[in-house]
Amino acid sequence: MTAATPSKLEALTIIPPAHPLVGRVTPPGSKSITNRALLLAALANGTSRLTGALKSKDTALMANALSLMGVGIEEPDETTFVVTSDGTLKAPIEPLMLGNAGTATRFLTAAVSLVNGRVVVDGEESMRKRPIEPLLVALRSLGIDATAETGCPPVVINGTGQFGKGRVTIDGGLSSQYVSALLMAAPFGDGPIEVQLTGKDLDARGYVNLTLAAMRAFGAEAEQIDEMTWRVEPTGYRATDYVIEPDASAATYLWAAEVLTGGNIDLGVPMEAFTQPDAEAAKLIRMFPHMPAVIDGSQMQDAVPTLAVLAAFNDTPVRFVGIANLRVKECDRITAVATELNRIRPGLAHEEGDDLVVNADPGLMQMAQRNARTRIETYEDHRIAMAFALAGLKIGRIIILDPDCVGKTYPGYWDALRSLGVELR
Repeated sequence: MTAATPSKLEALTIIPPAHPLVGRVTPPGSKSITNRALLLAALANGTSRLTGALKSKDTALMANALSLMGVGIEEPDETTFVVTSDGTLKAPIEPLMLGNAGTATRFLTAAVSLVNGRVVVDGEESMRKRPIEPLLVALRSLGIDATAETGCPPVVINGTGQFGKGRVTIDGGLSSQYVSALLMAAPFGDGPIEVQLTGKDLDARGYVNLTLAAMRAFGAEAEQIDEMTWRVEPTGYRATDYVIEPDASAATYLWAAEVLTGGNIDLGVPMEAFTQPDAEAAKLIRMFPHMPAVIDGSQMQDAVPTLAVLAAFNDTPVRFVGIANLRVKECDRITAVATELNRIRPGLAHEEGDDLVVNADPGLMQMAQRNARTRIETYEDHRIAMAFALAGLKIGRIIILDPDCVGKTYPGYWDALRSLGVELR
C-alpha cells in the first residue's frame, strides 16, 4: 500500500497579529548556493558533504537529475547532502524534468554538455516560457550540439564529453545564470576557457561572484581578468566538505516582518554576514518607513517583491528600476506585484515601461480590522506568496492562494510565521 498524497492547501488567511513579532527563526539554507554546490560536488571525484543545505522543491529537482546521471546522493538529515561521484555525468535514460527551477535548468544545460550522449533538459509549462537561447548560442560556439526549437526548454544536448577551449562570449543581460552555467562547466575544457560578456552589463553580478567562490572551494582555478571577462583553467573539481550559508532571499521576508510590526526577529546570523546579493536589501529595509524614492533592483532581483510590498506601507512613493528581468522569472513579477497591490487598494501601484511604481499609503497600517477579503493570486510563484503574506501582517483578511507554492524554496515559511505568533487559517 502506498501512502496517500497530502492534499494541496488551496488558500491561507493571515490574521494580523496584535503584537510585534518577536522570536528566533532560522532561515533555510541558500537555494542559490545549494544548487551550485550539488552540481560541483557531482562533477568532483570523491565524496563531498554539504551541510546547511536547503531541502526544497528546487534542490530536490537538481538532486534527482544528478542521481539520474549516476551520481550518488544521500540525505542523512534535514540540512545535509552527501554526494559521491567519479567526476563524470552519465547519459540518463529519460529527460531531466526540472519543474520551474531556473537554476537547475540553466546550470544543467551547460553541465550535461560533458555527457557522452544525448540529454534532454525539460520542465513544466512555465519553464518552457523562460528563455535559454543565449546560453545555447555560447555552447554552440564551443562546438557543442545544443538546440531548443523555441529558444526555451526543452533543450536537447548531444554531448561528446568535450567542452572546447578558448574564448566564448555570452549575453548575460537576461540572466546571470547563463554566465554561472558556463563558468561551472569550464574547468572541463580541453584548455583554458575565457568567458566574456557581451552587452552593457550583467544581470545580478553578485550571483556570479557566488559561483566563483563555490568553484574555488571545489578546487577550480578561476580569475576575473577585467569587468567583462573571466578565465578558467582546465582543473576539474575535487571533492570537499562545504558549509552553505542561510538564504538571504528568505531572510528578507523576516527582516521586513520585523520592521512592519516593530518586532525583533533573531535569525541567528547578522545581516552583515550574508554574502548573497539579496542581502543588500537589508539596508533598504532598515530605512523603512523612509525608503528612498528610487530603488535599483538589478542586483537583488529576488528581493524586489519583498521591498515592493514593504514600500506600499512607506511614507512616500517608491520607483523600482533595473528590474526588466523580473518579467522572465517564475512569472512576470512586475505585472504580478502591481496587479496584486492594486487588489489591496486600487491605484496602489502601476507599471511604467519596465519600472514598477508603488504609490505608498501609510494609511494601510490602520487596515487590520477591515472586513473586506483580498484574495492574492500567486501565479505559482513562491516569492509572490511570501512577499504578500507581509501585507497580511498589517491588513485584515489577506488570503494567499496556492500557499503550498512556497515549497519551491522555503517549505517552512508558514511554520516560521506561526512560531512568531501569526495566526493562519
